[in-house]
Amino acid sequence: QVQLVESGGGLVQAGGSLRLSCATSGIIYSISAMRWHRQAPGKQRELVASISPGGTRNYGDSVRGRFTISRDAAKNMVYLQMNDLKPEDTAVYYCNADIFQTGSFKTYWGQGTQVTVSS
Repeated sequence: QVQLVESGGGLVQAGGSLRLSCATSGIIYSISAMRWHRQAPGKQRELVASISPGGTRNYGDSVRGRFTISRDAAKNMVYLQMNDLKPEDTAVYYCNADIFQTGSFKTYWGQGTQVTVSS
Protein backbone atom coordinates (compact mmCIF):
# COMPACT_ATOMS: atom_id res chain seq x y z
CA GLN A 1 0.00 0.00 0.00
CA VAL A 2 1.43 3.35 -1.04
CA GLN A 3 1.41 6.14 1.52
CA LEU A 4 2.32 9.81 1.34
CA VAL A 5 3.14 11.62 4.57
CA GLU A 6 3.59 15.38 4.81
CA SER A 7 5.64 17.14 7.47
CA GLY A 8 7.02 20.58 8.22
CA GLY A 9 3.84 22.55 8.81
CA GLY A 10 3.38 24.85 11.76
CA LEU A 11 2.75 28.38 12.96
CA VAL A 12 4.84 31.19 11.52
CA GLN A 13 4.64 34.96 11.44
CA ALA A 14 3.96 36.82 8.22
CA GLY A 15 7.15 37.21 6.23
CA GLY A 16 8.58 33.99 7.60
CA SER A 17 9.46 30.72 5.89
CA LEU A 18 8.58 27.06 6.16
CA ARG A 19 9.72 23.99 4.26
CA LEU A 20 7.25 21.20 3.73
CA SER A 21 8.32 17.65 2.97
CA CYS A 22 6.36 14.73 1.58
CA ALA A 23 7.69 11.21 1.97
CA THR A 24 6.41 8.21 0.06
CA SER A 25 6.42 4.59 1.13
CA GLY A 26 5.26 1.28 -0.26
CA ILE A 27 5.91 -0.54 -3.49
CA ILE A 28 6.66 2.16 -6.06
CA TYR A 29 7.95 1.44 -9.53
CA SER A 30 8.05 5.03 -10.68
CA ILE A 31 6.53 8.41 -9.96
CA SER A 32 5.30 10.85 -12.55
CA ALA A 33 4.08 14.29 -11.51
CA MET A 34 4.23 15.37 -7.87
CA ARG A 35 2.16 18.27 -6.57
CA TRP A 36 1.24 20.38 -3.60
CA HIS A 37 -2.32 21.52 -3.04
CA ARG A 38 -3.84 23.52 -0.21
CA GLN A 39 -7.27 24.04 1.24
CA ALA A 40 -8.22 26.95 3.45
CA PRO A 41 -11.35 26.86 5.64
CA GLY A 42 -14.47 27.41 3.55
CA LYS A 43 -12.55 27.32 0.28
CA GLN A 44 -11.96 24.77 -2.43
CA ARG A 45 -8.72 22.86 -2.63
CA GLU A 46 -6.33 24.59 -5.00
CA LEU A 47 -3.18 23.55 -6.79
CA VAL A 48 -0.14 25.33 -5.37
CA ALA A 49 2.71 23.83 -7.38
CA SER A 50 3.62 20.84 -9.50
CA ILE A 51 6.82 19.28 -10.75
CA SER A 52 7.29 16.78 -13.56
CA PRO A 53 9.76 13.90 -13.56
CA GLY A 54 12.05 16.05 -15.70
CA GLY A 55 11.89 18.96 -13.29
CA THR A 56 9.43 21.24 -15.06
CA ARG A 57 7.73 23.38 -12.42
CA ASN A 58 4.41 25.17 -12.42
CA TYR A 59 3.00 27.46 -9.76
CA GLY A 60 -0.29 29.01 -8.84
CA ASP A 61 -0.44 32.76 -9.40
CA SER A 62 -0.73 33.52 -5.70
CA VAL A 63 2.53 31.77 -4.79
CA ARG A 64 4.73 32.30 -7.84
CA GLY A 65 7.99 33.95 -6.82
CA ARG A 66 7.60 33.00 -3.16
CA PHE A 67 7.29 29.20 -3.17
CA THR A 68 9.65 26.67 -4.73
CA ILE A 69 8.80 23.02 -5.38
CA SER A 70 11.56 20.44 -5.67
CA ARG A 71 11.87 16.68 -5.65
CA ASP A 72 14.44 14.05 -4.76
CA ALA A 73 14.03 11.22 -7.25
CA ALA A 74 16.30 8.87 -5.32
CA LYS A 75 14.21 9.26 -2.16
CA ASN A 76 10.83 9.63 -3.91
CA MET A 77 10.21 12.81 -1.97
CA VAL A 78 8.82 16.22 -2.84
CA TYR A 79 9.40 19.49 -1.01
CA LEU A 80 7.83 22.91 -0.89
CA GLN A 81 9.96 25.84 0.25
CA MET A 82 7.66 28.67 1.25
CA ASN A 83 9.12 32.14 1.72
CA ASP A 84 7.56 35.50 2.51
CA LEU A 85 4.51 33.79 3.91
CA LYS A 86 1.26 35.74 4.17
CA PRO A 87 -1.82 35.19 6.33
CA GLU A 88 -3.73 34.16 3.20
CA ASP A 89 -1.34 31.21 2.84
CA THR A 90 -2.95 29.68 5.93
CA ALA A 91 -4.36 26.31 4.91
CA VAL A 92 -3.92 22.57 5.12
CA TYR A 93 -1.27 21.59 2.58
CA TYR A 94 -1.51 18.25 0.80
CA CYS A 95 0.97 16.50 -1.43
CA ASN A 96 -0.05 14.12 -4.15
CA ALA A 97 1.75 12.03 -6.69
CA ASP A 98 1.00 9.92 -9.75
CA ILE A 99 2.56 6.58 -8.89
CA PHE A 100 3.04 3.61 -11.19
CA GLN A 101 2.32 0.27 -9.58
CA THR A 102 0.95 -2.83 -11.23
CA GLY A 103 0.28 -1.73 -14.77
CA SER A 104 -1.00 1.80 -14.36
CA PHE A 105 -0.53 5.18 -12.70
CA LYS A 106 -2.70 6.06 -9.76
CA THR A 107 -2.92 9.32 -7.87
CA TYR A 108 -2.25 9.16 -4.15
CA TRP A 109 -2.78 11.86 -1.53
CA GLY A 110 -1.25 12.56 1.83
CA GLN A 111 -3.21 13.40 4.96
CA GLY A 112 -2.15 17.04 4.96
CA THR A 113 -0.15 19.33 7.21
CA GLN A 114 -1.46 22.56 8.72
CA VAL A 115 0.26 25.84 7.92
CA THR A 116 -0.84 28.87 9.89
CA VAL A 117 0.54 32.33 9.18
CA SER A 118 -0.13 35.02 11.75
CA SER A 119 -0.23 38.71 10.89
